[in-house]
Amino acid sequence: MRLREIRQKGYQALIDALGVAGMLRFLQQLEVGYGDYTKERHQWLNQLTIDDFRNYVKQKKVEEQE
Repeated sequence: MRLREIRQKGYQALIDALGVAGMLRFLQQLEVGYGDYTKERHQWLNQLTIDDFRNYVKQKKVEEQE
């Protein structure tokens, strides 16, 4: 199946499920991202210490027990 056919079937599935107005509203929510996720991820991960991680895990365990 060609990309054009996949796109057409996808649009039709959205129309069938949501109607034309719903399909348009759904498509308006899609946006192209920006920035460099990998670079930004390394920046905040490099600031994370092992103690920060341990505290996070401990907190999650406490929350699960509540």
